[in-house]
Amino acid sequence: MWTRSYSHGAFLDWSVVSDSADASGPAEPTASMYERLGGPGEAEEFFGRLVDAFYDAVANDMVLVPLYPEAPDLTGARERLRLFLIQYWGGPMTYLEVRGHPKLRMRHLPFHIGPAERDHWLMHMTAAIEQVCDDPQIARELLDYFVPAAEHLRNDTGLPISSADPRRRP
Repeated sequence: MWTRSYSHGAFLDWSVVSDSADASGPAEPTASMYERLGGPGEAEEFFGRLVDAFYDAVANDMVLVPLYPEAPDLTGARERLRLFLIQYWGGPMTYLEVRGHPKLRMRHLPFHIGPAERDHWLMHMTAAIEQVCDDPQIARELLDYFVPAAEHLRNDTGLPISSADPRRRP
């Protein structure tokens, strides 16, 4: 039998579960973070507060603010991150409808992101989470996503970004 469960929100992880896995019947899908935050209205408000707290700090960070071409006006960046987080954590697919596939690494390639930028970004996001999140489980899930995502967006390693196998010749 096929069951679906949420893997960080809107991106579903389909897996096969044996019919004998649980005699009480099929397992219920795990509620997305968006649902656990209260769904439409409450979850969107939460992500809005999180993004505002984050960008309020970024606006005064001389390591990060130069990465934003529209600075000092960060309105567009705030809205893009808010829509992305709502979608990623199980809410409406508005980001996809407005911007297309997130392609986070590709969208960040034009900007130098090294250890200093990563660390400043995580410092401000961690502070924003601490400021707006009163649920330790939600805070942990957010950080469990943001820490590796921030590292993944680094583009100063000198490693090839292409997925092509360098051992193969054309």
